[in-house]
Amino acid sequence: MYTKAEKTTEFIIETVAPIFNKNGYAATSLSDITKATGLTKGAIYGNFKNKEELAVAAFTMTVKSMLRRITEHQSLSNSPIQKLFLISDFYRNYYNFSQELGGCPVLNMGVDAKHQNSALFNYVQYTINKIQNNLALLIDQGKELQEIKPNIDSQLYAKRLYTMIIGAIFMTHTMEDNSYLLQTMDQIDTMIQSELNL
Repeated sequence: MYTKAEKTTEFIIETVAPIFNKNGYAATSLSDITKATGLTKGAIYGNFKNKEELAVAAFTMTVKSMLRRITEHQSLSNSPIQKLFLISDFYRNYYNFSQELGGCPVLNMGVDAKHQNSALFNYVQYTINKIQNNLALLIDQGKELQEIKPNIDSQLYAKRLYTMIIGAIFMTHTMEDNSYLLQTMDQIDTMIQSELNL
């Protein structure tokens, strides 16, 4: 059972997460937060010691929601190589999903926090490393099960795949054109099939 304080904390995070993601850390004011939540400044700072702590909590919640959806989509198969194809399949529909979040949290916060908020920026870097390491682990599992070529550099390909994904997300959101994601996911599928698949 959640306590009243825990419920309030969760309510604040869920309410302001899309605002931080859409507006950025610096552009989100305390008045934006109090207006959205209907809470006083004292109530906000009774749950978070400062705006930075709230921004990190909001980013964490948004990213967890995104990663949970990817994991659920990957659960459609037990095969590591098929899970890689399911990742590209997930990102084909990412534009609409990320619109609900106010954009891509990793991309938005990575750019916004770099010169504004070192704690938040460090957490974005941690998140990117985590995603890339998960991709590398999937490739390693594929090699163990003889689905993926044994000489493949797992970390190199994980970085390459995620770079392509993030680049496509940036272009899709900037140009408001989902074809960037669709075409890049087709390219990733071709790369998985021709370069990784045993």
